[in-house]
Amino acid sequence: MINKATPLAVLTTTLLLLAAVVLPATADARTAAVSRQAPQLMVEAISPDVPREPTTEINVSGSFTNTGTEALTNLRIRLRYSSQPFARRADMQAYQNGEVPQPTAWRDQSYLQPPSLAPSAKAPWKFVFTPQQLGISRFGVYPVAIEVLDPLGQQLAIQRTFVSYMPKDAAVPRTRLAMVLPIVDQPRRADDRTFLSDGLSASLTGGKRLGNLLKIAQSTTSSKGLTWVVDPALLDDVRALGQAHTIETKGKSENRPANAAANAWLDGLRTALAKPPVVATPYGDPDVTALAHNGVDSIVGTGIAAARIVAKETLGRDVLTDVNWPVNGLLDYDGLDLLATGGVRSVLLSEPNLPPATSPITTPDASATLQSVDGPVTALVADTALSEIVGAETSLPGVALLSRQRFIAETAMISSEPVTTARTVIAVPPRRWDPDPAYVTGLAKTAASLPWLAPATLGAIKPGKGAPAPRADITYTDQDRRKELGKPYMTSVKRVGTRADLTAAVTTDQDIDVFDLALLRLASSAWRDRDDAARPYIKRIASAVDERTGKISITGTEQSQIRTLAGKNGEVPITVHNGLGQDVDANEVTVRLKVTSDQPGVLRIENYEAQNESITIRGGQNRTIRVPMTAMTTSGGQTTVAVQLTTEDGRKYGRPVELTVRTTGYTGIALVIVGAALLVMLAAVVMRVLRRRGNRRTSAATVPPRRASAPAGTES
Repeated sequence: MINKATPLAVLTTTLLLLAAVVLPATADARTAAVSRQAPQLMVEAISPDVPREPTTEINVSGSFTNTGTEALTNLRIRLRYSSQPFARRADMQAYQNGEVPQPTAWRDQSYLQPPSLAPSAKAPWKFVFTPQQLGISRFGVYPVAIEVLDPLGQQLAIQRTFVSYMPKDAAVPRTRLAMVLPIVDQPRRADDRTFLSDGLSASLTGGKRLGNLLKIAQSTTSSKGLTWVVDPALLDDVRALGQAHTIETKGKSENRPANAAANAWLDGLRTALAKPPVVATPYGDPDVTALAHNGVDSIVGTGIAAARIVAKETLGRDVLTDVNWPVNGLLDYDGLDLLATGGVRSVLLSEPNLPPATSPITTPDASATLQSVDGPVTALVADTALSEIVGAETSLPGVALLSRQRFIAETAMISSEPVTTARTVIAVPPRRWDPDPAYVTGLAKTAASLPWLAPATLGAIKPGKGAPAPRADITYTDQDRRKELGKPYMTSVKRVGTRADLTAAVTTDQDIDVFDLALLRLASSAWRDRDDAARPYIKRIASAVDERTGKISITGTEQSQIRTLAGKNGEVPITVHNGLGQDVDANEVTVRLKVTSDQPGVLRIENYEAQNESITIRGGQNRTIRVPMTAMTTSGGQTTVAVQLTTEDGRKYGRPVELTVRTTGYTGIALVIVGAALLVMLAAVVMRVLRRRGNRRTSAATVPPRRASAPAGTES
């Protein structure tokens, strides 16, 4: 029967057929445009996963949808296959991409029903066959293709997939498979109190990324061979969201109550991850190579230590911090040395970072050994194909099934390779993946059921006893380095870090320095290619550092205030205020006080408390230091005294303040006055004595002599 299509429709169909035949299935933008117009062929079910008997029925079913604008009639569907298994994994990839001829054998050529397919109409199809019918007899992976043909025999659409067959009597070494599933996000807080994004709350709900990751963790609690990688900064952010918190967006600050969804998510994750192995990234998932290349080395060790503490607090269990997964599985020897000195003994790398020395015939074992400045480090190399399959985008219809079938085929191919010893392979999806819970959960269950696989955890992988396949040296290209956090950005982080380090230097009784976690969030790999998004975080943390620094202050020393030093010696009281609040453990500070005179020849600063000894001040309290000073002259005058807080190692803390001290010289003047007064008094006394003597003499000269009296009875 002839298809009753218009000449234009026939021409269009012919062009589409030519494109489908000539171009590979994994095409670029040109074939993507064609595929959007072509009819859709979907594989919806393949069972069983692994036939074990020659007579086991294999069912492959699906549907074909007419996505055009014209009715299609008398379409035929055909199963193509080969009775020869693939020899190499690379051949599988080439077949999947349409880069090699499709199988020449075919079966069950028949018409789709209904005979006429209207636009948007769907026609189901199904093939049932046995391995014996296809000539499949040995353990391996076989190509299978479903194609739709028009009445002229031209191919309208094709779907390529695989069938893996393992006879019951086949004996092969089981391949150990470790699946690594990350729970990593971007920082949401700047300083510990302030969120600069409101996106975390939404992401925790069901159907969103973090909500889906929790669902996977809850659905795979009994699955073996899973290792989780978590960023403790994410757990810390969720914990902070579950308490009263502040959100600052667009210059406005808003106080929010505790978020119940955050507490529920963290509780659920704590339960789900109670038993499986958990690896913690350094706090904030910092860009280790960028830190190494920009001289911010010490923060990596801090991040590892903080990860251990925060993960224990939030998950209620110990986690592994001696295993590290660098960004994109890529690092150089600078990054390796930095991690090794921080206690890391295993690194999870990508194949391009540590490729085989020569093109391998078989899949190499995942483990290798690298030499660092701190000794040997085990390299765990992830399998590229398996990692892509686990992290596949499966939102489009039919993709999940074909990806799962490819996973079965890839692992079967690895186990069917001609080797005599068991090997280990690792699958790890992208760092910030957005998975479909049903797909990932199904994949984990499938991996556990395949007869050629043995689940393994990441921590259980050790270098094999035999000679490992030789690998080339670490490969870290200029392009890889350009993808790091850039130098201008890292310079800003260093500048804030230098100021923040001062606040840590004066704060006592703390496991983690005040702004260390904030700086680790700034150094997160999440900010790669997102400098603009990270700038508000830098600005907010810088403000928080300045605010905290300013709360440790010297009071009562305003420049306009003049202190008078009466006499040659005296004491000037200087008060240090700790305005950090009443939380003694977190806000207690230890400082020193440096007081200097700008004219030591006029005013000398004597020894005082807090000059050579530190003083400790609790939050919300003051400490007054009496500073003895000596006037070196008797003339008096004004002298400026600089008062500076310092750390115990002598670094300046905060800005200096100035105090004006007036010396009066009263001690010398008082002696003169007293001496003069004594002289005056002495002169007055002498004058008085002399005056009294003079008066007596004058009185004696002027009084007449007294006559003698006559005897009694004698007349004059």
